[in-house]
Amino acid sequence: MEHYGPETYGELNADIYDEWHAALDPAEAVRSLAELIKEGPAGPVLELAVGTGRVTIPLAAEGIDLWGIDASEAMVARMRAKPGGDRIPVTIGDMADVAPDTEERFAMVFVVFSTFFFLMTQDEQVRCFVNVAGRLRPGGRFVLECPMPDVARYDRNQRVAAHEVGLGQVRLTAVRHDPVEQRFEGQHVLITDSGVRLAPAFMRYAWPSELDLMARIAGLERRARWGGWRREPFRGEGNYVTVYEKPATPAS
Repeated sequence: MEHYGPETYGELNADIYDEWHAALDPAEAVRSLAELIKEGPAGPVLELAVGTGRVTIPLAAEGIDLWGIDASEAMVARMRAKPGGDRIPVTIGDMADVAPDTEERFAMVFVVFSTFFFLMTQDEQVRCFVNVAGRLRPGGRFVLECPMPDVARYDRNQRVAAHEVGLGQVRLTAVRHDPVEQRFEGQHVLITDSGVRLAPAFMRYAWPSELDLMARIAGLERRARWGGWRREPFRGEGNYVTVYEKPATPAS
């Protein structure tokens, strides 16, 4: 964990991120997010951890007033090099701060994939919820896509998996699980004829009920939880989507 900060993952992985995640089609996420935006109040939308613009750019192409924040200048540079990426205002900073450079209030804030869990402590995750709530307009939504923690995959709290095996390269992940701190500390390992490439990825997972409690602390209410972007039933596995809402009127 030493020297690992909010920007570390992006700074070390920006040049290979799109290649390694090419199988993740953002189309369903973009479609569902666009529908949620239409259902809510009018106003700009903020993505936490915009990365290389995998979701941000196609969503902005729908005519949505989209903003972003990311801790990694290298990831944002990749986004800005893509068509349409340079037109999206992005703040370089910790996503737990949400939007430190503006007083703007947002109709929706969202974070996709497993990125919310890159906030490495429960305190940081709660701080993010509280800051999101403070930036939402009445009736605004906080939408999270998160993976359901699958701790049963870990034998003696560790796991090595092969993701690609070819004539010229092997790509592995090696992960240690800390059940006390609810952390996965992992490395993507790329072995080729020219050497070894390491790409660290550490995260602190949270259970769905824990996310709900964070939302309550922040004054948000859960409106929906689906088993994916198609609004399928949540069955406690895979990636799921939760929609929290800021009440239109403050609770008495």
